[in-house]
Amino acid sequence: MNWEYQKGLYIEKLSNMTFNKGITMKIFKLALVATVAFMLNSCSIYNFTGTGKIDAETFQVNFFQNNADIVEPGIERTFTIRLQELIQNQTNLSLTNTNGDLVYEGEIVEYRVTPMTATADQRAAQNRFTIAVNVRFTNKNKEADNFEKRFSFYHDFEGNGLPTGQILSTALEEIFERITQDIFNESLAKW
Repeated sequence: MNWEYQKGLYIEKLSNMTFNKGITMKIFKLALVATVAFMLNSCSIYNFTGTGKIDAETFQVNFFQNNADIVEPGIERTFTIRLQELIQNQTNLSLTNTNGDLVYEGEIVEYRVTPMTATADQRAAQNRFTIAVNVRFTNKNKEADNFEKRFSFYHDFEGNGLPTGQILSTALEEIFERITQDIFNESLAKW
C-alpha cells in the first residue's frame, strides 16, 4: 500500500470519528438538559419539608388561650408564636391576621406535673411535665383536610426540681417544638 492511500484511509476514519463524536456530544447535552429540566420541575411538587403542593397562599394562627387547670403566664403567647414561626419557616405561605386560607385555632387544655418514679422515702425521683393542646385546623380550599385533634408531649426532669427557671425553659422548648411539628405534619405534610 502506498502512503497516499493509507493517509486517505486515516483521514476518512478521523472525519467519521469527529462526526460521531459531535452526535454523541449533542445527545449527551440534550439528555443533560432534559434531566435538569425534570429535576427543577419535580421541586415544585415536593420540597424538603415533605409538604408537597399546598393549595393555599395564606395562613392564620389565632391566639391559643390557656384553659388548663394550672395556668403558667405567657405560655399561650409563646406557643402561638412558635406555631406561626414553624409554618413560616417550612412553607412559602404568607401569615395573615384575617381570612387565611389555612386557619389554626384552639386552646392549651393541659398543663400538668406528675411524679414518675419514687425514692425509698416516698419522694419523687423523677417528674413528668406534660402539656396538651387542642387544635382546630380549617382549610378553606379543601374542606376534607379540616380536623380537630389533641396534641400533647412531655418533658421529664429530676424530682428535686420544680418546673421554673431553666427547667421550665428547657421543658417548654422541647414540648412546643414537638407539638408544633406534630401539628404541621398533621395539617400540611399529612404524615
